[in-house]
Amino acid sequence: MQHFKTLSTYLDYMQLPRSEHPMLSVLYAKDTSFLPCPREGSPPISNDCYSISLKKIVKGDLNYGRTKYDFTNGALIFIAPRQVVEWDSSVVFEQKGFSITFHEDFLKGTELAQQIKKYGFFSYSVNEALHLSPNEESQLESIVENIEIEYQNNQDKFSKDIILSQLSTLLKYANRFYERQFLNRKELSNNLLEQFNQQLEKYFESGQLQEKGIPNIDQIAEKLSVSQRYLSDTLKKETGKTTTEHLQLYLIDEAKNILLKPNKSISEVAYELGFEYPQYFSRLFKKKEGLSPSKYREKYSMN
Repeated sequence: MQHFKTLSTYLDYMQLPRSEHPMLSVLYAKDTSFLPCPREGSPPISNDCYSISLKKIVKGDLNYGRTKYDFTNGALIFIAPRQVVEWDSSVVFEQKGFSITFHEDFLKGTELAQQIKKYGFFSYSVNEALHLSPNEESQLESIVENIEIEYQNNQDKFSKDIILSQLSTLLKYANRFYERQFLNRKELSNNLLEQFNQQLEKYFESGQLQEKGIPNIDQIAEKLSVSQRYLSDTLKKETGKTTTEHLQLYLIDEAKNILLKPNKSISEVAYELGFEYPQYFSRLFKKKEGLSPSKYREKYSMN
């Protein structure tokens, strides 16, 4: 797999114009202007840059998770440093939109260097893009236009601060629009929770719990064709609980059934549920239920 340490080598590989700044590239095409498209297809690659791109698809299908959606309104894609990406030549994009790419060192020593790490959408997979309404698209384009003006003009000591301020504003709006997308896609969120629980059920029924221990959230997310961060954010917005909390609740629910079997000790119950340390199981159970496993057994076995 190829990895590009500098912005210039990455742009050369992508067959995009050389940048006006060694650590920042801004490409913006509005109306009928021409925006160079990246090369047709690529094996897995990564780089040390952040990328924010608005693309409109005119041919081919893209999946959002496991569901196909209309991408003609525009899809905003976020890529973080060292995130592996690949694509084939089956998808054709409209020659309009924008693309902002900046090396991670461009943010060194700035407030945005810390802020950007808090935005979950940089951890999402490419097929978990932000789908914009026309009004949202217009709002972001106005910000990008300001960035491009500063980028193209003779840059001075104020330029970087102005560009960083505009980038920060763009990311805040994107965060707001993602919140809207989560709320508007409740059907998808409910479906994702159902699929998550189904994967847990399969894992438990297959006997892998005793063999491999408590399931890994990353592995479950991969089976659902989404990233772990996106899965957790979606469930959090819909239910108020993260994937870890849903997993813990599932384990506690299973534990209740096993605890009422008098022939098993608390340690045996813990091991059966994949816990390496029975003490951790007991602490988690008490935290969630308000009483210890032994007290739970004592209380409910008498009913």
